[in-house]
Amino acid sequence: DILINNAGLAKGLNSSDDTKMEHWNEMVDTNCKGLMYVTRAVLPTMSKKNKGHIINIGSVAGTYPYFGGNIYGASKAFVHHFSLNLRADLADKNIRVTSLEPGAAETEFSIVRFDGDKDKAKKTYDGFEPIEAENIAEIVEFVINSPKNINLNRIEVMANNQTFAGFKFIKN
Repeated sequence: DILINNAGLAKGLNSSDDTKMEHWNEMVDTNCKGLMYVTRAVLPTMSKKNKGHIINIGSVAGTYPYFGGNIYGASKAFVHHFSLNLRADLADKNIRVTSLEPGAAETEFSIVRFDGDKDKAKKTYDGFEPIEAENIAEIVEFVINSPKNINLNRIEVMANNQTFAGFKFIKN
């Protein structure tokens, strides 16, 4: 009755003009296609039962761009919009859809991003207290247990000492 799509990875942190195409392909294959295929596999059963809940784990990177976030951010914007479109398609089937969009969370995410370089990954979180995996699990539990007559469309969560980026001005 519940699908939690938690597929997601980022590869590298380079500018779009200095990144590897295989990194872009891996992010699209995982973050978009993986989510699509798993969702499609469970939809017939949920539709037949006339109930279910799909929770797609996105990212604030789908809303707020940052340097080096290029395809990762675009793929997470896909997660957000795919969730909204699923909700529109499935509302008459009593299937709830939520896009959960965390900010900086200290998980294996940065280790994957930096190809296993644990020191580089650890530096990502130096100087602030990031979201923990347990925090996201608690939010997922809250979403699942929310009243059945409501749909939580989107939940965006950041660490208390993280905010969205400001404008960047390039001066000559």
